[in-house]
Amino acid sequence: MRKTMLQCFAFLVLLTVRSSIAEAQNFKFDFGNGKLAKGFTQVLSTDIYTTSKGFGFDFGSTVTSIETKSKDALNGDCITSQKPFYFSVNVPEGNYNVSITFGNLNVATATTVKAESRRLMLENILTKPGEFVTKTFTINRKDRQITASQKISLKERELTKLDWDDKLSFEFTNTKPAITAMEISKVTDAVTVYLAGNSTVVNQDDEPWAAWGQMIPNFFKAGVSIANHAESGLTLGSFLGSKRLEKVLSIIKPGDYLFIEFGHNDQKEKGSNDGAWKSYTERLKLFISEAKKKGAIPVVVTSTARRNFDSTGKNVNSLGDYPAAARKAAADEGVALIDLNAMSTALYEALGPNESKKAFVHYPANSYPGQDKPLADNTHFNPYGAYQLAKCIVEGIKQNRLGLANYLVDTITTFNPSKPDALATWHWYESPKSTVVKPSGN
Repeated sequence: MRKTMLQCFAFLVLLTVRSSIAEAQNFKFDFGNGKLAKGFTQVLSTDIYTTSKGFGFDFGSTVTSIETKSKDALNGDCITSQKPFYFSVNVPEGNYNVSITFGNLNVATATTVKAESRRLMLENILTKPGEFVTKTFTINRKDRQITASQKISLKERELTKLDWDDKLSFEFTNTKPAITAMEISKVTDAVTVYLAGNSTVVNQDDEPWAAWGQMIPNFFKAGVSIANHAESGLTLGSFLGSKRLEKVLSIIKPGDYLFIEFGHNDQKEKGSNDGAWKSYTERLKLFISEAKKKGAIPVVVTSTARRNFDSTGKNVNSLGDYPAAARKAAADEGVALIDLNAMSTALYEALGPNESKKAFVHYPANSYPGQDKPLADNTHFNPYGAYQLAKCIVEGIKQNRLGLANYLVDTITTFNPSKPDALATWHWYESPKSTVVKPSGN
């Protein structure tokens, strides 16, 4: 009897511990084997993520602890690796401020931070030997639940996406990544930018695919969180049908934003009430009006152009009336418009018929594991193309004088899509996972 009672007590303690981990909203981690900073949790190189522990290195990461015998508990020992490595923390849905300290007492470091499904959060953070730099950003962790009995209907491919699991996962990469500390705290006053869209907006999990929605967090200071609810293959109608708009509306608050970009897949709908000037316009206006009811700020984004050059070097519109319908809907409803269709067309034409392939998923066979055939996709972007389109969105935010512009990083300059970044001077540090499977939609 006594043994049974002890077993029950131990089980209740375990449940309590697991519950407290799952409900925790603030963390302080000190990486390395050296002196532990007061109030911090020590993270050793051997701390592998488990659901019971609630934090740790994840997805097969192999890391090394650099011990320096420094008297400074935080700015001393660090964790590093010669390969990209992941650190995950179990947290509830919401926005979080994340402060990360980078550096190594002995050598220079260079670290890029991605999160979840390859969202670019911090780019090329450099430190000199003995220098330590702390950077802060705001990140969103989402879940499927709308109410206790309702949740978003995910596609099968989404079930394994890092964006939809129960933790925040951070990827550290670059030539010499090194981290010494991390602080995570729940925030309720961040401005949240909700993204509704398709494969040109979604956070793509795998190399070499990418979209502008996963690049744009890099351009904002702490205080703005990007909640990307886009998914490959979606139309305005299927976004509604899978309860994604319902989910957004259940958590959006006054002063937040809803960016809406559809058209590629809507174009394929052929019902009697379908078309740019019928169901597409009606649904677009519905998204706008529902966001306004919540006190949020809707922004219409015209569809990215497909790469479609004619013999004269002009990129020909292949989206029919959908860009024009989006422009008119925004004008009718008196909301901001970012004409990404026009800007992306200018971008492709500036690059030219051949060089523009380098902004899309155009790769010869055997560029990636298991890729025995060439990839030639004129709709979906690679990281370089997605990054340029994110810059177009940023320029649209500035031109529309949205309040969001106050949160843009200080280093951002005016971007002219007719003068894109030179590919030779732009670098992307690839994540470990890749796929040859084309995203849904066209």
